[in-house]
Amino acid sequence: MKIDYHAKPLRIFMRYVFAHKKLFIIDMLCALAVAGIDLVFPYVSRSAMTTLLPQKLYRTFFAVMAIMVAAYLGKSVFYYVITVVGHRMGVLTESDMRRDIFTHMQDLSCSFYDKNRTGVLMSRITSDLFEVTELSHHGPENVVICTLTIVGALAVLFTLQWRLALALALVLPLCLWFTLSQRLRMKNANLEVKRKTANINSAIESSISGIRTAKAFANEHVEHEKFEEANALFRGAKDEFYRSMGLFMSGMEFTTGIMQVVVVAFGGWLIMRGKMNYIDLVTFSLYVSTFVTPVRKLTQFAEMYMQGAAGFERFLEIMRTEPEIRDDPDAEELGAIEGRIEYRDVSFAYANGVPVLSHIDLSVEPGETLALVGPSGGGKTTLCQLLPRLYDVTGGSVRVDGRDVRGVTQASLRRSIGMLQQDVFLFAGTIRDNIRYGRGDATDEEIVEAAKRAEIHDEIMALPDGYDSYIGERGVMLSGGQKQRVSIARIFLKNPKILILDEATSALDTVTERRIQAALDELSRGRTSIVIAHRLSTIRGADQIAVIEGEGIAEKGSHEELMKKNGVYAALVRAQRLGEEKETEIC
Repeated sequence: MKIDYHAKPLRIFMRYVFAHKKLFIIDMLCALAVAGIDLVFPYVSRSAMTTLLPQKLYRTFFAVMAIMVAAYLGKSVFYYVITVVGHRMGVLTESDMRRDIFTHMQDLSCSFYDKNRTGVLMSRITSDLFEVTELSHHGPENVVICTLTIVGALAVLFTLQWRLALALALVLPLCLWFTLSQRLRMKNANLEVKRKTANINSAIESSISGIRTAKAFANEHVEHEKFEEANALFRGAKDEFYRSMGLFMSGMEFTTGIMQVVVVAFGGWLIMRGKMNYIDLVTFSLYVSTFVTPVRKLTQFAEMYMQGAAGFERFLEIMRTEPEIRDDPDAEELGAIEGRIEYRDVSFAYANGVPVLSHIDLSVEPGETLALVGPSGGGKTTLCQLLPRLYDVTGGSVRVDGRDVRGVTQASLRRSIGMLQQDVFLFAGTIRDNIRYGRGDATDEEIVEAAKRAEIHDEIMALPDGYDSYIGERGVMLSGGQKQRVSIARIFLKNPKILILDEATSALDTVTERRIQAALDELSRGRTSIVIAHRLSTIRGADQIAVIEGEGIAEKGSHEELMKKNGVYAALVRAQRLGEEKETEIC
């Protein structure tokens, strides 16, 4: 279903609703039947009082009453269908929206996630869309039932006594004016509630994710204070919304209640003038009750509409956000590659305009290893992220086998690149699922082989459930070294031609690092590799070493060449060697 998200919100909303046309039609037909039954009863009652009872047609009277009982039984069935079918339609609509927003968020660039907190984004695809569901279910049917009932009741009333009907109709614009005047205030108040709810979700998500850190520092009270601050803002936003809603509801109660007073007062005056009889006044009162019920429903619906509209607006805010990195219309599949990498006059700056890299020139031949060293914040990780197009260069080009990475599809480019980072991310699930993430169609035998090459198979088999062991959120039930080797097994399974190792062992102890380094050496064999190293002793065998400093390359060459230059790299090596010697003396 192709949708233009820059169209008017109502049109977009109805596109989602009409995607389930059959359910929508059933819902609307039942709504029409309900409105029709409500309109018929007062008129039937009038006929009974003016014709059937005076003429003593009792059998006909009871037959008509039996028909009305059957009609109201039918109405209860119609309401059952409206409830079940309508809610199903609403859930399907919500599901479609959630699918589309999740798919769209997968397409958004890394820069989007740099600027938005996880808890806030979760609110967009959970609580916000739930209220859209209620709107998609109750909205169309309430509008149909209420509009038909109000218009139909007015039409019948004009045939009974046009003067009284006109007086009643004059009260209606007052009700509509009040509704519309309060609509914007309630909508703005509800949007603020949505924002504060998202902030609470974000605070909860952050606190739960960092619960171990909070406990380690005995800072549970700090997290509690953060939550209370967000909760207080939420309460304030809710108070404002309820004040707006209270004013709206009280005004609506007055305007709907005054209708009965208008009917009795003006109807009584018409009876005094001999222009109306008591039966018509009773019929009018019944129709006013029929009339007031949908008005009250519309009043209740107004709150639902404001909440749903606010949720839908936040949904559209995401859907109208364009990915900063897109495939070119004529982008081609990368296909099989040799693994040659070139950075040609590459410059990069983040959205805030602060330059990170400036005029970088690097070339790595197939099967070679390029090591990047230098101070933290110098741009090493950013340089690596430009290769799989997690970010795009602001100047120059990055090429694979001579082809600009912007000219090939992102999916085919990233299938050829394996990334292993210091902060390993494992999904909540089994070890088997996390290794298979490297290639979805891998067999169990291939998973075991990848684990063996990553030197983690024996430890997996020692677990009670082996490869089916649950590892917890972010792999919390595994040690740091085990998590790293599971991620290495995932790369072995993917089998990419190009490998990026971003300080993959810097967070590990020396013994574990040496064990994992052997797995990394095996992983790097035959692949073009870019390595960001914390411990310089691990990159001595690299074909090239580039020192990234001050937005550019300070020096470049092999380990032996750079040591002979006695420049920045040699100073780094000596400083690190001195630090290691001091650590050894302390031990």
